[in-house]
Amino acid sequence: MNALAATNRNFRLASRLLGLDSKLEKSLLIPFREIKVECTIPKDDGTLATYVGFRIQHDNARGPMKGGIRYHPEVEPDEVNALAQLMTWKTAVADIPYGGAKGGIGCNPRDLSKSELERLTRVFTQKIHDLIGIHTDVPAPDMGTNAQTMAWILDEYSKFHGHSPAVVTGKPIDLGGSLGREAATGRGVVYATEALLAEYGKSIKGMTFGIQGFGNVGSWASRLIHEKGGKVIAVSDITGALKNPNGIDIPELLKHKEATGSLKSFNGGDSMDPNELLVHECDVLIPCALGGVLNRLGSIAEHLGPINYCAVCCMENAADVKAKFIIEAANHPTDPEADEILSKKGVIILPDIYANAGGVTVSYFEWVQNIQGFMWDEEKVNQELKKYMTKAFHNIKNMCQSHDCNLRMGAFTLGVNRVARATILRGWEA
Repeated sequence: MNALAATNRNFRLASRLLGLDSKLEKSLLIPFREIKVECTIPKDDGTLATYVGFRIQHDNARGPMKGGIRYHPEVEPDEVNALAQLMTWKTAVADIPYGGAKGGIGCNPRDLSKSELERLTRVFTQKIHDLIGIHTDVPAPDMGTNAQTMAWILDEYSKFHGHSPAVVTGKPIDLGGSLGREAATGRGVVYATEALLAEYGKSIKGMTFGIQGFGNVGSWASRLIHEKGGKVIAVSDITGALKNPNGIDIPELLKHKEATGSLKSFNGGDSMDPNELLVHECDVLIPCALGGVLNRLGSIAEHLGPINYCAVCCMENAADVKAKFIIEAANHPTDPEADEILSKKGVIILPDIYANAGGVTVSYFEWVQNIQGFMWDEEKVNQELKKYMTKAFHNIKNMCQSHDCNLRMGAFTLGVNRVARATILRGWEA
């Protein structure tokens, strides 16, 4: 099941639990605006190249729309649509005053020089500048984009509208970016994990963790778990996988990856098959990479394509998961069929819509700081993030009790209910 179908399914289940009017349900699913633009730029060799850019603005009932811009060869409207919708529910779960959006350009950023990426970003901004804005739609970095991309968007947008640092988040610190933003998603994952474990009378200290994906989110989550006394016993990324039953020395592994760009040849653990990480013996499993990695037989094929197809497809990994808790740091890592298998096994899943909301929450703090013209220190950012993540977890638990449902449905009913209430109060039938 692809990301859009899974998101729609979760939305429909939540709206049934809430008893939403069928017309309201339909109106909440339909995006507010879909933008498609052609971006033609001169390449460094003098030839012209055209790229297609998208921005899907899903809902603005609770505030300006918010969501990332990704540069990836396979940016396609269906996926962007699903991610925009997911942002609507995610911002509502975190209780920050935003709606959802998502965008991207169909290109491979690795094939473009820095000057070509800058020209492409500026042309894209010129085409959409009157449809984004501080109180309209606030982009952020995503796959294939970074703080530099946001700096170019800010500069280009400001040529039309005057200096507007709050028009994007995830900016460089020197241009109004927030301290703590880089670590925010990983730190939010750790705060979410602490809130969940506390519910079961446990803490991070002494628990064992398997972390799939060692990019920004996975590496920060590993580092913070290690600092809090948790044992990270298995780690993987696209370069390989490691295990050490006594716990991997994360600061040393981070140094090794910084120096070599890879997890391979690290002498603080034994190498393992990356596909085994998901079914490795541990207390807490944290998928931080691709969607659809926890699956029933064959369902991962569409996510991985021919690469790794044989290695992964021949096993139904959901039935073999040994972790007691799964924290979804990636977007949509668990297919709905796998969700059912894991639930029957008694595995507790903390859904992506809440678990990885740390990034957008600190983006909100950055936007607030820019509007106030008053920047916070990192300690305040982290304190506020912990407050928001902990409060959101308790709100989800309340919804689970009210509707007798699992954490995923608790989070969806919380988010959908908040958006539905705002929509009704604003007068959606007029």
